[in-house]
Amino acid sequence: MLGLFDTLKVGAGIAGGLMLYHLYAVSIGYPSAAREARAGYVLLAEKTAAEAQAAEMERQRNAAAQASEEHRKRLAAAEAAEQTAKDTLETEIQSYELQLSEKNRACATTAADRDWLLRH
Repeated sequence: MLGLFDTLKVGAGIAGGLMLYHLYAVSIGYPSAAREARAGYVLLAEKTAAEAQAAEMERQRNAAAQASEEHRKRLAAAEAAEQTAKDTLETEIQSYELQLSEKNRACATTAADRDWLLRH
């Protein structure tokens, strides 16, 4: 049988062992706490990466929309400039034809003139 002194020694040994384990766990960190912290870090890192990827996709979409809008504006300006040039040319042609008709002249080309222009 165990005596009182033996029971105290066993109790002191258990208490000492628990104290040593606690000091060890505090000095290197609790393994379960480290696992939980790493698990939380992984989730946080994945969330941050997903948010960054979503932000980059949003930026690219906005840049593409802006480029498309600027291209549309340039196309509209080019079409307006082309129409203005056509209108100016038509006005100049009509003005020149009016000048010729006032002088009783015509700008008639013959088939020979057309053939010469096509060859040269």
